[in-house]
Amino acid sequence: MSVETVARRYAAALADVVIKTNEIDSVKSELKTWEQMINANSDLQTAFRNPAISHANKEKVLENLIEKTQPTRTTANFLRVLLRNSRLTEIGEINQKFSSVLEERSGAVSAQITSARSLSENEKAEMQANLTKLTRKTVSLKFETDETLIGGVVTRLGSTVYDGSVKTQLAELKHQMIGS
Repeated sequence: MSVETVARRYAAALADVVIKTNEIDSVKSELKTWEQMINANSDLQTAFRNPAISHANKEKVLENLIEKTQPTRTTANFLRVLLRNSRLTEIGEINQKFSSVLEERSGAVSAQITSARSLSENEKAEMQANLTKLTRKTVSLKFETDETLIGGVVTRLGSTVYDGSVKTQLAELKHQMIGS
């Protein structure tokens, strides 16, 4: 099973809990802090990944960290579940999916718009309107530029990519000409 599938399952389960207990913001913030802490410390990553270190020792490390950071009960329990299932080092992927699941459930989605040049406010507003119409949801847009696209736009909406870049169109044309 892929890390993405596993992350989605954990994220969905956690979302169910935090929505019920109304702890969305606190748990989201705490998990982001835990992700940063684990990613910043290679010793922690090694300790939680290494199969030669006993589970009891990993639990002691986690419990010490929980005692020092004092997260909510929900966050602490979730971290324990991740450790028990050897998924604690995948907290980054789980956090990403957790944010996505919460967005989906609130009727919102995120989209990444990459263009060859900076877009005007009118173009951004038009993109917003088109994506809102397409998804029938509130769309949060992030914009970036990539001059290698030559022209056009690449839109990433969840796992779907709409590639209208000149670079891709030229590559397809080249493939068709060579393949004919």
